[in-house]
Amino acid sequence: MPRPDVPTLDSLSRRWTLTAAAVCLLALLIQLPPMLATGIGITGVLLAWASWRRPLPGLLRGLLALALVAAVMSVTGMQFGRDTGCALLAGMLAIKPTETRTLRDNRSLLGFALFAPFAAFLLEQGPLSMALGLAGVLCALVALHRLADAEATSLAGSTRPLQQVREIGKLVALGIPLVLAAFWLFPRFPSPLWGVPERALSKPGLSDDMSPGSYLDLIADEAPALRVQFFGATPPTSQMYWRGPVLSDFDGRTWTRGHRLTGMAAASTTRNAATWDYQMDVEPSDRRDLVALDLPASTPDGVRVARDYSMSTPTPLVSLTRWRLQSSAPVQFEADLLPSLRQQALQLPAGFNPRTRALGAQWRREAGDNDAAIVARALQWIRSDFAYTLDTPFPGRDTVDEFLFDQQQGFCEHFSSSFVFLMRSSGVPARVVTGYAGGQYNPLGKYWIVRNLDAHAWAEVWMPQRGWVRVDPTAAVAPERIYDTIEDRLGAAGAVGAVANLIGVDNLGQVGDWLRRGWNDLVLGFDARRQARLLERFGAKHLGGGALTALFGIFAIAALAWMAWLLARGERQRDPLLRAWHRLGARYARLGLGRLPHESPADWARRAAAGRPRAAQALLSLSHRFADARYAPGEGDHRALIEDLRRHRP
Repeated sequence: MPRPDVPTLDSLSRRWTLTAAAVCLLALLIQLPPMLATGIGITGVLLAWASWRRPLPGLLRGLLALALVAAVMSVTGMQFGRDTGCALLAGMLAIKPTETRTLRDNRSLLGFALFAPFAAFLLEQGPLSMALGLAGVLCALVALHRLADAEATSLAGSTRPLQQVREIGKLVALGIPLVLAAFWLFPRFPSPLWGVPERALSKPGLSDDMSPGSYLDLIADEAPALRVQFFGATPPTSQMYWRGPVLSDFDGRTWTRGHRLTGMAAASTTRNAATWDYQMDVEPSDRRDLVALDLPASTPDGVRVARDYSMSTPTPLVSLTRWRLQSSAPVQFEADLLPSLRQQALQLPAGFNPRTRALGAQWRREAGDNDAAIVARALQWIRSDFAYTLDTPFPGRDTVDEFLFDQQQGFCEHFSSSFVFLMRSSGVPARVVTGYAGGQYNPLGKYWIVRNLDAHAWAEVWMPQRGWVRVDPTAAVAPERIYDTIEDRLGAAGAVGAVANLIGVDNLGQVGDWLRRGWNDLVLGFDARRQARLLERFGAKHLGGGALTALFGIFAIAALAWMAWLLARGERQRDPLLRAWHRLGARYARLGLGRLPHESPADWARRAAAGRPRAAQALLSLSHRFADARYAPGEGDHRALIEDLRRHRP
């Protein structure tokens, strides 16, 4: 129980405080894993209800804190990162209401809650995070406003909620010029001032390896991976292969990148005359892999290009990035293959997939030196006997044998892995290429969106005089044998799917993505180059860091001076009763009947009543009630008086 001399909080103010904390928490919960976020949210609601009348015992609060820490660490696998810290913050915020009772406790809760929306920006910087974060901050400010009223000696919490929202809105509006000056004029740095820790839980995206089942989570994710805008000609969708990591080593179960290619210069190529010029906005993936249309002809500064033309960035892609590239299809791609690289492209793990090895040896004997015939024979086999589906059993030890001879059903992961293994068994150098295929055109913004569900894996085989040639065994599946795709699963929802088609969800999705791209372009993509272009429109060209800092300082000082002047004009009275009385006097002052400094409330009311006879009786009554309330501030409920003062008009 709180001490008798420590003021407790009325129920309405406490509800405002808990609501503000919940909105702040929501901004962070939507960025956490769904199961963990749901558990923390339900826990917070139950604990707020259980501790409504009195705080929970300290021992129980300690046990709850330990349980939440254990739950977070179990989800993150005892790894520390941005998401681990944010999840722990969310869990502690959910427990915090169990120890709040007094005004001081609730102020502490609101101060702690304000960390949540800011922590959410460490995980995601989209418009939804901004909207929820702004809503949380505004709710917290309104709750703090109400706590200030609750501390006044005239009755706590007498100010109407809508009036409190309006007053907070005015204060927030005062800060908008300073915010805009900081956003537009503060010098932009090429790199952040501090390092951002890595995530403990990896996001769906391309990786440096491919093992059975690894693509299922990726191709089930509708989130955008990149948005592409072409300048000039656009390649056909069937030729949009976005090249990512190239996998050359196989241990019988997992394909990984070849270590022999590390540090080697990009292979020589002869290119097609057609060149695609495009710009990519790449969503954060927390990885260094950067994709490009097959094959990149130019690369941005700082990007490393491997011998197989896979690209990587010097630092993880933890925020939205923009890249300008050119690509063109190869006519010859590494036509002279080094013996060591040829050996790597033929290497097979010992003791795995004996049936495929035997089949490959048989095909080599029958085809002689004709590698193209072996490739064509494999594609014809896939076209006649194989089917595409996502519903596949978990493979055993000999994954390739099981797929080629038993199941003969699968998706790109199975087709590419088995095809490359079969080619190597036949003596044809081959490797797996991962990335994305295709994309969806958005006519509103005239750009292409490539989602995680567009993730794909295909093969490259080495042919004499031509070098590496792209072969997509998944595309060889006959259309009538495509049984189950990710589009079917996302769209097959019975009546729900019919309603979605009726209201045009696809169009709504394109509108939503177009708005998100606008947010990325106007807010997240506002870098030093965009800042320089903006200032050039106003005649400020080639400003250095010092000049830009001075310009920002001038605007910031002007904005602060303007804020100080407005606040000084309307300094707020903390007592809601006295504030309502002063506003009543201001209404009479506009009629020339303002109160003189030496006049008491009763003397002023009699003088003002003589000038406004129709309001005389009501004004005299209000002045007597106000005087009684001021001389006995702790007695009675003054809410009715405050409301009458606000409603009275001369």
